[in-house]
Parts: sequence; C-alpha cells; structure tokens
Amino acid sequence: MASVREQEFTGQIGDLPAAIEGPSVWYGPEMTARTDWIHLLSAADIAEVEQAIEPLVNAEADIAQITKADFPLPQLAGKLAGISDDVLNGRGFALVRGLPVERWSMRQAATAYFGIGTHFGNARPQNGKGHILGHVRDLGRDGVNDPTSRIYQTTERQTFHTDSCDIVALLCLKTAKSGGASALVSSMTIYNEMLRRRPDLLPYLFEGLHTDRRGEVPEGQNPWHDIPVFNWHANHLSVLYARRYIESARRFPEIAELTEEQRAALDLFDDLANDPAINMQMTFEPGDMQFVHNHTMLHDRTAFEDWPEPERKRHLLRLWLAAPKARPLPEVYAQRYGKIDIGDRGGILVAGAVNNAPLEAV
Repeated sequence: MASVREQEFTGQIGDLPAAIEGPSVWYGPEMTARTDWIHLLSAADIAEVEQAIEPLVNAEADIAQITKADFPLPQLAGKLAGISDDVLNGRGFALVRGLPVERWSMRQAATAYFGIGTHFGNARPQNGKGHILGHVRDLGRDGVNDPTSRIYQTTERQTFHTDSCDIVALLCLKTAKSGGASALVSSMTIYNEMLRRRPDLLPYLFEGLHTDRRGEVPEGQNPWHDIPVFNWHANHLSVLYARRYIESARRFPEIAELTEEQRAALDLFDDLANDPAINMQMTFEPGDMQFVHNHTMLHDRTAFEDWPEPERKRHLLRLWLAAPKARPLPEVYAQRYGKIDIGDRGGILVAGAVNNAPLEAV
C-alpha cells in the first residue's frame, strides 16, 4: 500500500502526499527485463474459452448482453482473478497471451474477448455511439485538425494518457506493417520523480484542468471537464491525464490559456512519461490481451505504417471496464465517469446512446 499522509491535499507543498511505495512504482528497463507480467494461456485454458463461446456464437447472442454468469471458466477464472488483482493492486498491468484468433471468426474472437472481460469488470461505453466493444483501427481521421476525432482512429502516435474507466483492455487481432508498439509508464513513478525534482510544480497538477470532451458531451454538462491530473483520495493517489485534450480545450472562448506554471508542470510530467529510463514498450502478437489500470498507469501507442490491403490492417479490440474491486474515487471524477459507484462507473455517457458491441470498426 502507498505510504502517504492521511490528510487531504490542501494545495500547499508541505501537504503533498509522500512518495508512493509498492509494486505500482517501477521503471521501464527493469520491468522490460522481467517476464512475470506475461501470462501464457494453456491448451486447457483455451479449451475452456472455446467451450464457453460455442453456445453463444451458435445462438448469435448479443455480445453487449453477455455477463460473467454467461461465460463460465471453471479453472481459468481463478487465474484471471489473480491477474486482475495484480492489475488493480500490483504493478498495474498484465499481458495474457495465446488466444487463437487466427482460426476464429470475428464473432468468435469478440465473444471470447468480451466474455473474458466480464471476469475483470463491467464494460462501459467508449464513445457517444454507446460502443462497449471498441475497434482500434485506422479510419483515416485527422487527429490534429479535427477537434472531434479520436487518435485511435488514426495511424498517429497517441501520446501518454489515461482512459475513462478503471481498466482498459486490448485484444490484438492483426498487427501493423511496422510500428504500433504499446508503451506504458507508471504515473506513480512520475509523481515520485516530480516530488523529488520539482515539488513546487506539483500543486498545479492537483488543481482542476479544463479537458476537452471532443464533442462527446453528457446531457447537462459542459463540453469539457475540470478534473485534476493528480487526485488524492481515501489513501490512494489516482491520475487522470490527456495532454492533447487539455490543450484542445483552449479552443473554447470560455477557457483561459494555460499559465506559465501550469505549462511547466505539464511539460515536466510529459518529459518524465516519455523518458525511456522510466517507460517501457511492448510489441503485441495476434491473440495477446493487455490489461492496464488507468488510475496508476498511462498508456501510449507509437505511430505505425499499415498494410495497404484492408484485410491485413492493424486491428485491435478494446474494452473499458468498471472493476467490482476497484479503488474509491473522489466525487470530482463524476464529471467524467458519470458517477463514482465502484463497479458501475466510467465510460462516455451521451443521452440517447444504447450500449452495443459492433463487429466492425465504424
């Protein structure tokens, strides 16, 4: 557990939470040299998954309605529970390798992935269309000049950020011609390094920062939210961050430009996240599932060159999950998460959207 002071942060340097301790603090080169975060599925594990998906696929079941009870995994469930605990309370991420997606149809792969996801949490909508099964694929969008685009719809680098859920998960179906590596960094390590190097800048990241919703606005809300980057609550330090969207929020006339101090704090945060002595990269193989804890981790994707043939293009499936054993979050997160109820929070909630799980990237 993190070693931190009991009182809430008041905005004074002397009241900053103490340095975070424990397995959520790590440095990329050391982590890359380890393999204990890679979990290989056995033949018996895969057999259980295929047994679980068979009746659902045969019935063409609505994937969006699948629950944990619909997807029994007698032996694998215990392994997944241990992996989930490590994601939420340990190093903050895991890679599960070996789903045979090359021999499965899209419906089989999506059903298997969604079903496994139910053992980690409840799926949340990832966009204003209510997609609780996301497709990460280049759709030719302009991530720089289009204020409503999402970077996962392009070939551009994403930059380090968090998503609006407890756990973000990816399943690799097809890889790019080159590039497209997954990059991870511990936001707890970033905090510790800022505390050591420039504690005078940290208070600016405990203040609300206007962040663009990119056109996906919940009913009755502003087209931005004001959640701080660092949030200290109930003995947990949690992070919410998307620098691109902090910058693009300045397109609204009501939003002031960043101050010199805010920009310096954000620049140091980014410099630390991008430091190869702190972050790590991994390359996906088809059938890999990655699970990342948003509250203690940032994730990124390098730019990539895709295949010209549509059937070969880089393609991942994504889940945003509300974990039933997640940490408590401060009330300010309701601006982005809708509410802060454990197991039933997060996602992009837009009036009129109905949760659905498309089998194609749209």
